[in-house]
Amino acid sequence: MPRLKLTPFAFAAALSVLMPAVASAQTGPAPAATDWRTVAPENLLVIDTSRGRILVELDPLVAPNHVVRVRTLADQGFYDSLTFHRVLTGFMAQTGDPLGTGAGGSELPDIAGEFSFRRGRDAGFAPVEGGGTGLVGFIHAIPVVTQPDAQMMVTSDFKTPATGLFCAGVVGMARAGSPDSANSQFFLMMGRNDTLNGNYTIFGRVVSGLDVISRLKPGPEAEDGKVTDNPDIMTRVRTASALSEAERPTVRIQDPRSAAFQAHVAEARAAKGATFNVCDVQPVTEVIAP
Repeated sequence: MPRLKLTPFAFAAALSVLMPAVASAQTGPAPAATDWRTVAPENLLVIDTSRGRILVELDPLVAPNHVVRVRTLADQGFYDSLTFHRVLTGFMAQTGDPLGTGAGGSELPDIAGEFSFRRGRDAGFAPVEGGGTGLVGFIHAIPVVTQPDAQMMVTSDFKTPATGLFCAGVVGMARAGSPDSANSQFFLMMGRNDTLNGNYTIFGRVVSGLDVISRLKPGPEAEDGKVTDNPDIMTRVRTASALSEAERPTVRIQDPRSAAFQAHVAEARAAKGATFNVCDVQPVTEVIAP
């Protein structure tokens, strides 16, 4: 399974990006009803842990095969009681291994990497930054780098490539040395790590519970984050569609193209100044508990 390298994030700095944005924290224009979308129950992964609840929006546009795999395993109960066997403060928390060692997986076959995808004009891309290597912004809740829409006119499918970016809250699929060795393990990011971009599959983003991830028991950096003594566990993992209506949470996410969200981006840009990047912006969400 992956040997992801820790980058030098200070813990205090990491915590500054771990707190999820909420609508009540916004200034600027009040969000309109049309500024919001509701996450489909089949795309809402409910991860109950020994530290609290984490909600992840799965994104089939970005990585359709990985989303199917995680949905399948979750609704089979495969992830229930599995540990967070590798946790590096400020970097990521890894789980999904039935052996608890980083070497295990499910009985299903490995799946090929989905390190990039094709986006059309209907994907809802909202630019945040421009740069020499492309435009940076959001598709749904996923931070991406992509080419301008004008490039679609010279492609056979009228689409352009896009690659997800590993920021705090992004959820990626773990793998071994082969790019096509993903199976059941996944990791939840605590901070930005550019070295993972284009090398690991992104299939979703945390929309609630980043504070829960920050409380997971870490392993020593000298042992690459391996947690051997009483690790935290996932007590139950299901898609919201597999839960009864009495148990099912509802999540609304602000459209990144909306004026209200763009005001949220402007606040982050003003606060960070010249160092601003897309990872300084968290999705704006509302969670309605069952």
